[in-house]
Amino acid sequence: MTTSTPGRDFILTLDCPDRPGIVHAVTEFLVAHDANIVQCQQFDDRQNGRFFMRMHLESLNSAYGKDALIQGFGRTAEAYSMNWRLVDAAERTRTLILVSKYEHCLNDLLFRRRLGTLDIDVPLVVSNHPDAAGMAAAHGVEFRHIPVTPDGKEEAEAELLRLVDDLRIDLVVLARYMQILSPELCKSLEGRAINIHHSFLPSFKGAGPYGQAHARGVKLIGATAHYVTPDLDEGPIIEQDVARVDHSMDPARLAAIGRDVESQVLARAVRWHCASRVLLNHGRTVVFG
Repeated sequence: MTTSTPGRDFILTLDCPDRPGIVHAVTEFLVAHDANIVQCQQFDDRQNGRFFMRMHLESLNSAYGKDALIQGFGRTAEAYSMNWRLVDAAERTRTLILVSKYEHCLNDLLFRRRLGTLDIDVPLVVSNHPDAAGMAAAHGVEFRHIPVTPDGKEEAEAELLRLVDDLRIDLVVLARYMQILSPELCKSLEGRAINIHHSFLPSFKGAGPYGQAHARGVKLIGATAHYVTPDLDEGPIIEQDVARVDHSMDPARLAAIGRDVESQVLARAVRWHCASRVLLNHGRTVVFG
């Protein structure tokens, strides 16, 4: 992981209609504000005429901190109709984790956080079941049980949104949270909620994918991390991976192999999101490695 200095290293991400002069305008601004480019990645989506950029920059002048750079870059961004964001590269992402009864992804994320290989702070784990309370406690993280019933779903989601606001949450991770979020909640969390689905989408959507995979005799099983949208399991894909299986494996064995794949895929997606490496491109993503 790249070491960043708080208040000195920043990540600038942007996308805009493609046209000549974008890179020149950005670099001209940086030169004028005593900023050095540490790394720059860009992608030109020629099919849709859209330009994407991720830049790690270093401020060489203490007079140009985060607020000054944000204020100053606004004019350049407006001239090129940019969607853009500038963040302190050393800031950790405040993350709320949602989980139901399967705890493997939760455990993996919290363990990576403890090791320091995942730049997230987790002030709270929320579940619609009490089962994961012990896992959260083992990692020293507060746990909140919010039951979800057909009659109480709206109230449960309202409580969840209050927690997101009160705790200043940047990212919500659905770590095998087996509830379908309402369209209203999906809209409120747009671009900042990641789900792990236990199949290689678009195959075997919905519940019970390992049983579906076994019935079809597949030779590969996988997992998909994607942003949450109102369309179930249809959100922009961030990361996917697969594992090879064979005819001798029953659904339980497939699920055991799948749990490892799910944990790894979700961790990578969270890491890339937190490092501002994922940009939305309509129903797809641009992921800068």
